[in-house]
Amino acid sequence: MRVLTVTFNPAIDQTVTLDRLEPGEVHRAHAVRQNAGGKGVNVASCLADWGVAVSAYGLLGSDNAAPFDALFAAKGIEDRFIRIPGATRVNLKLVDPRGTTDINLDGIAIDAGRAEMVTATICDAAREGDLVVLAGSLPPGCPPDTYALLIARLRSIGCRVILDASGLPLKCALAADVLPDVVKPNREELAQALGSPLPEMDDVLRAATTLRARGVALVAISMGEQGALFVSDQGAVTAKLAVGDLASTVGAGDAMVAGIAASLADDGAELEQIARLATAFAVGKLGMAGPNLPALASVKALAADVAINRIDTTAATAAGEV
Repeated sequence: MRVLTVTFNPAIDQTVTLDRLEPGEVHRAHAVRQNAGGKGVNVASCLADWGVAVSAYGLLGSDNAAPFDALFAAKGIEDRFIRIPGATRVNLKLVDPRGTTDINLDGIAIDAGRAEMVTATICDAAREGDLVVLAGSLPPGCPPDTYALLIARLRSIGCRVILDASGLPLKCALAADVLPDVVKPNREELAQALGSPLPEMDDVLRAATTLRARGVALVAISMGEQGALFVSDQGAVTAKLAVGDLASTVGAGDAMVAGIAASLADDGAELEQIARLATAFAVGKLGMAGPNLPALASVKALAADVAINRIDTTAATAAGEV
């Protein structure tokens, strides 16, 4: 089975490491690095590290495409990006002991015609049985229902679709008649898309169960220090793993998506296997700078250490069917 990723709004992630971050103060960085990024690119990078053949689609600014060219060449990722005039956005990640502060730009403005160029390219290439990952924000000018329409077209071809988005694009996709096979929002993103707070685990579980009832095969919700919730027709589990050495949190959620994709690429993966590998990808990436995984043996060892807790979905299923 082929895996294809789609990134409408890639970015060069510039990560600046500081001793501390104080608003209004002058700081001196003690480390700076740049990585080709954007959610779909990060997913492709982690999948390539795991040994999965992957093709990357989307839009790239031709003025500063070199970091992406280098990444794709180094990892053997098939480059199917369309180059357009202009420069790909540069996002700033400020890392200090308290965490990562993200400053993300909008990206190159496009119109519906250019969005359709990407959609047509991926739909022409996609085949029945392919796994397609749609990830990240949409650039200015891109219609907010782009993912919703693309999901319908891909599923009509017979592809399985993973969606990792937020804001209005996620809201449009979840309100559409044809939903993705897998969604992976974080707790806050899902609450915003549904227009309802999710303060308790029961609330998160009910939201996931409702999406399952509407046709989403797998709902994965990352919840920070509480780990992640995974819900499918096999039930619901939470997965949690202690974090070791922390190099960068940038791309950890994308690594989780890559872990889900890697599991689904292995036909017959059980829910617990998916939860273990996705969590291991995310935690393993935390110890690496850039969109990279540690050695395969290390990821497998992490997966074995993931704490899995089964959750009774009886009440949530009843609520979701109302």
